[in-house]
Amino acid sequence: MAPARPSERILIWLFVAAVFAFATIWLMTKPVAPIAADDHRLQRKGDQARGKLLFAAGDCASCHATPGQQDHLHLGGGLALASAFGTFRAPNISSDQIDGIGAWSNSDFANAMLGGVSPRGKHYYPVFPYTSFTAMRLTDINDLWAYLKTLPAVSGRPPPHDLFVLFRVRRLLGFWKLLFFREGYSQGHATGDTVLDRGAYLVETIGHCAECHSSRNMFGAIKPTTRFAGGVDPENIGFVPNITPARIGTWSEADISEMLRSGNTPGHGRVGSTMADVVANTATLPQSDRNAIARYIKSLAPSPVPHP
Repeated sequence: MAPARPSERILIWLFVAAVFAFATIWLMTKPVAPIAADDHRLQRKGDQARGKLLFAAGDCASCHATPGQQDHLHLGGGLALASAFGTFRAPNISSDQIDGIGAWSNSDFANAMLGGVSPRGKHYYPVFPYTSFTAMRLTDINDLWAYLKTLPAVSGRPPPHDLFVLFRVRRLLGFWKLLFFREGYSQGHATGDTVLDRGAYLVETIGHCAECHSSRNMFGAIKPTTRFAGGVDPENIGFVPNITPARIGTWSEADISEMLRSGNTPGHGRVGSTMADVVANTATLPQSDRNAIARYIKSLAPSPVPHP
């Protein structure tokens, strides 16, 4: 057999390099479920009453309740969320076995919340804020799952996401996760102050407040320097307020706690827009949780408001 000519050798090496590059990309972007199906930590029976409070603290209904009807426990999804990448639509998370998540296991639910991975082994888009939920305790995952299973089944699936072509390739989200997702990480660190630490968990993880009250970079990730400092609404329909002391530094813990209960702000104003939905949920929390949230918000470092 005659030796390969230089041009043939180049083609062979290019082919080998292409295969190697493809294999590397495939491995780097592979969705990895953090919780095994038989994880013993998920065997405990969930507490539905605690799960109900977690449901409220996480403001789950604001995204997943079916638009156009009054029952916030009718979790058929369908809410359209406009973005620079296209329009996302919140999914059905009711207990329906076919159209919702009723056929999921508790490990399926845990992997969605903690790793942004679906039961079919695909990446979820980070418009579902698993980047915050990833720090949830498994006991809370269990309790929330137990509560969700008590809610009514809703048939029907929302329309699919309407995204620009490139962003329809979910596998590419593996690169996004490499850059911006740290599994199990929370910005709220334990201090030893029981109230402050509870507030950190509620604000940074369960309530995922920074997901709305921060600005985003060109890839849709939170800009660290604008965390809690507000910015242009992701749907470009307004300006999300700064909730650091740079903007609400004159508010006391009692003022913040009262706003979370009634929607009333100092100076006889009231919250509006999507924050009114948030307050509808925080109003159902124990007063101790509202106080904890207020304590943590007051502890944030002042951050200047980004220019719209």
